[in-house]
Amino acid sequence: MFTRVSRGQKILYYSLLVLLALIIIFPIYYMVIVSLKLPRDIYRSPSLLPVNATLQNYVDLFGKMGFARNIANSLIVASTATIISVSISCMAAYSLVRLRYPFRDWIARLILFTYLTPAALLFISLAVIINRLHLGNSLFGLIFVYLTFSAPLSTWLLMGYFRGIPADLEAQAMVDGATRIQALIRIILPLATPGLIAVSVFTFTAAWNELLLALIFITSPTKHTAPVAVSYLITGDVFRWGLIMAGSVSAAVPVMILYYLGQRFVVQGLAAGAVKG
Repeated sequence: MFTRVSRGQKILYYSLLVLLALIIIFPIYYMVIVSLKLPRDIYRSPSLLPVNATLQNYVDLFGKMGFARNIANSLIVASTATIISVSISCMAAYSLVRLRYPFRDWIARLILFTYLTPAALLFISLAVIINRLHLGNSLFGLIFVYLTFSAPLSTWLLMGYFRGIPADLEAQAMVDGATRIQALIRIILPLATPGLIAVSVFTFTAAWNELLLALIFITSPTKHTAPVAVSYLITGDVFRWGLIMAGSVSAAVPVMILYYLGQRFVVQGLAAGAVKG
């Protein structure tokens, strides 16, 4: 039975929603406004309106500094790490949820503990491994490093989603002659599409925004990812705010587009994981 909401409560609720929206949107708005100002206008005219707006910061960023190459590097690394991570995680999560073998529960807990381990504690051992594999200062080496935190996260999230899919569906498929792999591909994965897209979005975002490991393992400027390139816009105690904000806006646009395209699936994946996991 629904409770009648008074006019005053509605006003309070909508006021809180508007306040929350302003708190979330204002930093993005301010970042865009500063990116459209020249250095002299940033310090002389701290206005929240686009006074003397110009695209010069973007011209310098993409023309003189080649920031498009850094965006491309981030796209390559994040996309490849996401595809490999989700592919491996699908099989790992399915194995841990559906198959019966010794120490299965301990392996699941170990995967979670691996993800919870701070990256700062792993980069020395990862550096030794990457050096011995001769993958230092390469995008392939960075992709390999990103799998150490993206694969455990993807596996743990997909385990919760796979638990909500009835095992009888694949059992019936196997009775009809399908193998377990065929049942996974034809039955489970189509049903798990919202969860797979949600996990892919989270994995891509984590790899796209990662700074520490990219800063350590990539030394060549031509191979820097977008977050590293933005951090290098700070030289000593000189903060070129116009360029920094332009780089931040440019780096945020692909992720915003991704979330806009996949928002329905992300919400479905989160809701299903919360209820079924």
